[in-house]
Amino acid sequence: MSNPFQLFSFSHFVIIGLIPATAAALAWWSRRSERLARYIRFGLGTIVLIIELAWYAYYVHRGWFTFPYSLPLHLCDLVLWLTIYTSFTLKPWSYDLVYYWGLAGTTMAVLTPDVSTPVLSYLTLSFFAAHGGIVTTILFLTWSKQMRPRAGSMWRALLALHLYAGFVGLFNIIFDTNYFYICQKPGEASLLDYMGPWPVYLLVGDVLGLLFFWLLSLPFRRSPQTVRG
Repeated sequence: MSNPFQLFSFSHFVIIGLIPATAAALAWWSRRSERLARYIRFGLGTIVLIIELAWYAYYVHRGWFTFPYSLPLHLCDLVLWLTIYTSFTLKPWSYDLVYYWGLAGTTMAVLTPDVSTPVLSYLTLSFFAAHGGIVTTILFLTWSKQMRPRAGSMWRALLALHLYAGFVGLFNIIFDTNYFYICQKPGEASLLDYMGPWPVYLLVGDVLGLLFFWLLSLPFRRSPQTVRG
C-alpha cells in the first residue's frame, strides 16, 4: 500500500475498464423505464456531488486550502459541476459542453492521472471516483439516449473552451498560478510530456482537442438533436 500509483499498471487498467463498463450496464438497465433512467441519472449526479463535497471537506480539514492556489479552476473542476447540473436538469447547453469537454478532457485525466499516492489511498481513490464519475455520467446520458449533442455544439463547445482558457490564463498571470496547466506541465507523467516544451504543447494540445471534438461529433452528425430534456 506504500507504493505510489503506477501509470498503466494492472490496477490502472481495471479502473479504465470499469468506467465504460459501468456506464454501459447502467444504460442497458435504464431502458426498462423512463422513471428508472431518471433515478439513475439523479443517483449518478448525487454520488459525484457527494464525492466532491467530501473532497473539499477533507482538503480544508487538512489545512491544504490556500488562496489563490486551491480554487476549482481546472477544466475538470468546471466539467464536474456542469456534469452534476446536467444530470439533474438535462439542459442541452450544459450537456453539449460536458460531452465534449468531459469525454475529450476528463478522459485524458483518467488515462494519465496527476496522482502519486498509493492506489488505495484516499487521494487516489477520490481522484478516480470524481473523474470516473464524470465520464460514467456523460456516457450514461449518451448511451441511454437521454441526451445527444445538438447541431453546431462542437464549435460552441470549442469557443467556450477557448474563452474559459483565456479567463484562466489571465488569472494565472495576475496570481502566478498554473490552472489548466497553461504556464507549465503537471508534475506527474501526462500526454503533455510528448507535445514539446512550453508554449508548443499548448498549440499541439489545441490541435488535438479539435481532433478529439471532431471524432466525438461523428456519431451524431446525421441526427444531432436532443432526444429529451
